[in-house]
Amino acid sequence: MTRALQVYTSLWAMQPHDQTGVKLPYAQVVDMVAEAGYHGMALDLGAADIAVVDAVEPLMARAGLTPLLVAFPQTVGELRDVLKRAKDIGAPFVDVIGQVTPLTVEGMIPVIRAWIEMSEQEGVPIQFETHRNCITNDLYTTLTLIDAIPEMRLCADLSHYVVDREFRFPLSERDMALVTRILQRSDSFQGRVASRQQIQLQLDFPQHRKWVDLFRGWWREGFASWRQRNPQGDCVFLCELGPPEYAMTGPDGTEMSNRWDEALQIKAWVEAIWAELEHDTA
Repeated sequence: MTRALQVYTSLWAMQPHDQTGVKLPYAQVVDMVAEAGYHGMALDLGAADIAVVDAVEPLMARAGLTPLLVAFPQTVGELRDVLKRAKDIGAPFVDVIGQVTPLTVEGMIPVIRAWIEMSEQEGVPIQFETHRNCITNDLYTTLTLIDAIPEMRLCADLSHYVVDREFRFPLSERDMALVTRILQRSDSFQGRVASRQQIQLQLDFPQHRKWVDLFRGWWREGFASWRQRNPQGDCVFLCELGPPEYAMTGPDGTEMSNRWDEALQIKAWVEAIWAELEHDTA
């Protein structure tokens, strides 16, 4: 039985990929991602459309990169076509950022169940990303949903909940325990560091060190939890450092850090964490 960490990046994060603001041709993006040692690339249907998937996926296939689809379905039925396309291109799962947002948890439960049933019908797993401005917008609501729906699996992007809840540093034991509950239901993870006020921090600014350390600890905890639940298979970690306005900019509009380099730093961190956990259980 083998387990492996699969580190992806995002096409959205590569347009542009650095402070120059230049958007690279898809073929060049794919070559850069493959040469950097990533296993795959997420294709975000909130930032692009199926035509982009059709253009980029063949390039990825030739480069040996696995595609991952990120869906933003605005109706329950809209997810089905994404699931079918994901199956065609060999995506390991579909990351759902559902835009159907009833006001109550009672209203959300049938929506989540319908999407889970649809994924089972199409034979493509889904994970619900912890993300703002969608059905999992709020930490407390999501915790209630996963209690009500045991089969609901998550993709943990904790940056959204740090901003959503405006967690004070250091987090209380109660708040840390709530995050642990999210990690224990997560089958993949995303790489971005946030603070209570900012969704995406520069990794090497000294004032951000405490938040960087917090997220690295959560990624370790998430990996350890995943490994306890999965004696074999691939654990996907997506480095997703978004362009402006996710990335902070100066008065001239130039980004304040190099996201390509930062993504590679996160990639190195999580690969080291995984290797340490592998060594500890050898």
